[in-house]
Amino acid sequence: MESRLFDLSSNWYLPAPAEQVWAIIADVDMSWPQWWPGCSFAAPLERWPTESSSQADILKATTAHLSFKAFLGYTLTISIHPTRVVASREIEFDAGGHLEGTGRVTLMPEDRGQATRMDIEWRVRPTEHWMNMLTPIAAPAFTAAHALLMRQGEKGLIKALTAVPKNSPVDPSTSP
Repeated sequence: MESRLFDLSSNWYLPAPAEQVWAIIADVDMSWPQWWPGCSFAAPLERWPTESSSQADILKATTAHLSFKAFLGYTLTISIHPTRVVASREIEFDAGGHLEGTGRVTLMPEDRGQATRMDIEWRVRPTEHWMNMLTPIAAPAFTAAHALLMRQGEKGLIKALTAVPKNSPVDPSTSP
């Protein structure tokens, strides 16, 4: 039995310029667990040698293993490996672990560059036997758990962004 493909999308509205959002979400040290409730490292970052020290090359040479605690009581461990990076605009990645597939995060400036819309797309299949067995009846609950987890991430990122002064210079190669 082939597992079901989940096509999931989220739109986050963030009160900061795209460069400031990028500095946090594309942090080469993967600061997500610091601001995303329910997110933690499942293992240390894996990083391979790169040809340059550019942020894009470092990101593409990195795999993060993260655990996400869903409100339904289960935890999913997911590996995220960037495959394409367009600075301050887009990251595409492969996902592995309990969910396998691909994803993309796209940043679009709004409100004359003072705010950012972040579109997040996931095309993943569960790899856990229990999830595949329950998917025919529990797919709406899994989708709702995903939506809630994403809202928690959005709120956490907004909080992290509002802790950084809007007029301060942002170096995209470092985290705030």
